[in-house]
Amino acid sequence: MSDSTGLPTAPGPLRLTGYAALQVLLFLPGVLLLVLTLVGGLLTVATIGIPLLLAAMTGVRWIADRHRTLAAATLGHPVPSDRLPTEGMKLFRRLETWARDPMTWRELGWLLVSPILFLFSLLTCLLLVLLVTGAFWWYGTPHIMKLRASLDRAFLSTGHTERLEHRVEVLTESRAASVDHSATELRRIERDLHDGAQARLVALGMTLGMAEELFTTDPDTALRMIAEARDTTGAVLGDIRDVVRGIHPPVLADRGLTGAVEALALDMAVPVQVTTTLAARPPAPVESAAYFAIAECLANIGKHADADHGWVTLTWREGTLVAEIGDDGRGGADPDSGTGIRGVMRRLAAFDGTMRVSSPLRGPTIITLEIPCALSSPRTTPSSETA
Repeated sequence: MSDSTGLPTAPGPLRLTGYAALQVLLFLPGVLLLVLTLVGGLLTVATIGIPLLLAAMTGVRWIADRHRTLAAATLGHPVPSDRLPTEGMKLFRRLETWARDPMTWRELGWLLVSPILFLFSLLTCLLLVLLVTGAFWWYGTPHIMKLRASLDRAFLSTGHTERLEHRVEVLTESRAASVDHSATELRRIERDLHDGAQARLVALGMTLGMAEELFTTDPDTALRMIAEARDTTGAVLGDIRDVVRGIHPPVLADRGLTGAVEALALDMAVPVQVTTTLAARPPAPVESAAYFAIAECLANIGKHADADHGWVTLTWREGTLVAEIGDDGRGGADPDSGTGIRGVMRRLAAFDGTMRVSSPLRGPTIITLEIPCALSSPRTTPSSETA
């Protein structure tokens, strides 16, 4: 709710009492889910405990989200969950992520103290029912419910200091990953130059030296060796172009992310449809990171997916570049099973980007890449669909 100025307005006593009634109704299911979670956790040594724990924790998260919504409506500002992402994860990986997620333990701790919080909501409802306390209800309800909402927020959302600490931790990890990735790239470039262009240049120098020695005694052979040297020069240029293309593809600089991804799609043995609604170009570093991430995903489609067709969708919404890469192949892709996907995650982490993988058996496989950024210069190619 907001007033004519666009600022949020505080809910009145009647609406707050409605919030309290909902909290009262959610109390018993919350306690039951807490008990089931504890029982499921104890029974995880047996197979029966795993589905029980999964169902109970799903319910706990749902109830916690309902209370976050009520707290946000009461306080007039969002109460984010700040959970670790689990979308697209397999069962055991999801349970593992829940177990190491600090917010999971916050939510369970919140349920443990929920009987105390329940009293605040119950008191609000009783003040409305008892007509003789109308004045207390009218003036006291906002204070009681804001106290309850503040306690909910303290348990169900991380504070500013914790967010900063988490941010520092994430930046430290992403910086270390970026340094490692840069060192790996430098070694790759050095290896490519040493094994490719450098070796050919050494052979070129030897050929020209022998041609020089034979020029006076056997000019025909010398001319033939010079012709071979000319061919070697073309091969050296090709090697250098390949190295440069691995650093920053010219098509990316010339045509932007859309054109570069379309060029990747055209080189695929599997038909790949490219759809984009980008109204402008992201910053060059973001373009490069997104391009190489998409290239790795498309390479995996060609190598492992056994797909009939694939697709790439590029959009920008709410300050985030979103790329979806999918295929209709056999599915079962595991981000932890290969170095390519982990390399994509490291590359995106340097830009606070994320990657989600959904790949059930028999497909489809959908990889969603998200990179926060602003769009800058106008795009050089129109929105299009390319097969």
